[in-house]
Amino acid sequence: MARQEQPHAARTMTDFTETTGPDIIKRFVKTLPSGPGVYRMIDDKAQVIYVGKARNLKARVTNYTRYEGNPVRICRMIAATRAMEFVRTETESAALLLEANLIKRLRPRYNVLLRDDKTFPYILLATEHEAPELTKHRGSRRRKGHYFGPFASASAVNRTVTALQKAFLLRNCSDSFYASRSRPCLQHQIKRCAAPCTGEISIPDYQQLGEEARAFLSGRTKAVQEKLQGEMNAAAEALDFERAAMLRDRIGALSHIQGGSGSNAQSVAEADIFAIHQDAGNFCVQVFFYRAHQNWGNYAYYPRADELLTPAEVLEAFIAQFYESRTPPRLVLVSEPLAEPEVLKDALASRASHAVKVEMPQRGEKRTLVEMAVTNAREALGRHLADSASQRKLLDAMAGTFGLTEVPRRIEVYDNSHIQGTNAVGGMVVAGVEGLSKKHYRTFNIKSTELTPGDDFGMMREVLTRRFSRLANESDPDEESDGEMPDWPDVVLIDGGAGQTNAVKAVLAEMNLPREVTVIGIAKGEERNAGRETFFMEGREPFMLPARDPVLYYVQRLRDEAHRFAIGTHRARRKKEMVKNPLDEIEGIGPTRKRALLQHFGSAKAVARAALADLAAIPGISTTMAQQIYDHFNRTT
Repeated sequence: MARQEQPHAARTMTDFTETTGPDIIKRFVKTLPSGPGVYRMIDDKAQVIYVGKARNLKARVTNYTRYEGNPVRICRMIAATRAMEFVRTETESAALLLEANLIKRLRPRYNVLLRDDKTFPYILLATEHEAPELTKHRGSRRRKGHYFGPFASASAVNRTVTALQKAFLLRNCSDSFYASRSRPCLQHQIKRCAAPCTGEISIPDYQQLGEEARAFLSGRTKAVQEKLQGEMNAAAEALDFERAAMLRDRIGALSHIQGGSGSNAQSVAEADIFAIHQDAGNFCVQVFFYRAHQNWGNYAYYPRADELLTPAEVLEAFIAQFYESRTPPRLVLVSEPLAEPEVLKDALASRASHAVKVEMPQRGEKRTLVEMAVTNAREALGRHLADSASQRKLLDAMAGTFGLTEVPRRIEVYDNSHIQGTNAVGGMVVAGVEGLSKKHYRTFNIKSTELTPGDDFGMMREVLTRRFSRLANESDPDEESDGEMPDWPDVVLIDGGAGQTNAVKAVLAEMNLPREVTVIGIAKGEERNAGRETFFMEGREPFMLPARDPVLYYVQRLRDEAHRFAIGTHRARRKKEMVKNPLDEIEGIGPTRKRALLQHFGSAKAVARAALADLAAIPGISTTMAQQIYDHFNRTT
């Protein structure tokens, strides 16, 4: 997809000297080409406020040279424009892909925004090893193999992987674990792995199991089941009842996968279904994933969009952003008639490297599936609005209870976790109008070497100093968030008494922050009883709330969430330290060399005992590196 920045795209101070948006835009129209491309509208703060694509740049931008005939939202956008930038593309579909990329990266105020950019898990049948590995995968596709998904949740992947292990007896262990086995592991004992590592099954026969699993996940479920059924009958006729029973169990596992996925589809082998519902100025998009004729789950999104936009406009913009970093299936079903389905189809096909159909079905099973998705979108939006209303009531009540001048839009809660100062971490959880916002959670590995083990005050000082120093450098406290979660907190909630609260206020005072932040300390009651907490605030005597006060319950939930998050992070770090490989301590040993050593020797202990000549014989290990590894394990003290 070739594209070319135009010379007139650069911004200069003269771009901001005109008095009205239409006059500024008219100046750009004079030199615009008539081909496809993407345009960006920029305000007086040099912030991109809108990104759009056009089949004809000159014709599209000309529509912005006047207020007449445009809706209120567009008029406000035109009035705020002080400069524009343009990128030419070869085709309109290339412009659509670039537009989606820029929207996700720049998050302009007037565009439809995909607010929750969730990454979905996949099932990976890794083929880089002679014995294929079946495992859950999330993230970039760097490993060689076959990817199946997406699944709507990790739990759905885990259930499916477990059933597939029972059906096809494929391993899920790492290559290093595989190489170090001298006898079958527990997975073989419970009949979830054929144990190719110890020769319980030959590699060609095991690879055949991998091919059967790939065929099943690719949609050829009936053929796989018929093959197994035939093998089971043949084994029974040959009086090999043990093998027949094993095949029977495998067939049962396959039936469990097909029957446990909820609503399956006979006529849809591979499709994503998008359905949208609008209510009270809010939108909900339900996405259903169908693969191999099976429903692999669904997920609800609540994109930010102007309430004056139609559901079809929001849906079309949403789909383009949704596939900006994902591979589209061969069929996309939608609940609304899109304005430019052919452009979207061509754009998705260029991302997927195969043909993609975009359809709005009118009858049959496909229409039934879309209607089911619409029903789910309507019900999910109803629950979302009810939860949001309850959350707003709680925040209003919190403002009154603690004497806040404004209803808080962002609350940050901090807690530390450690064992006698080891593996110390700080955790920050965030809550707002939408409830807990997990994408804004942060962890802080305590780095200071001068702290006394167990010094909670010192740990909290380091966490807050790092958090607010970075915030002051990267964020404008006066910048409007336009409905999104603001960067600056209105309230900081600390799990601690007067000493902890005063220490936090002292840290913030020393930093001379450009914005005032309310600090509230919450101390546990006598014998750590919930409901007997004491609150500490500047300018007020310590106070308690009634035992059944909703605000008390809300603050308790926030404190407990921060405690859970900090402890979970600490445990994960401690576990990582406990299983740390000695090879990680050697400078120059990265993932590739580490994998080569473990595959050859089987374990880090065997590497430590290896002779220098044996180390140097490993592909990718130079003589110098072999000497470095040998010296690391054989140095004298």
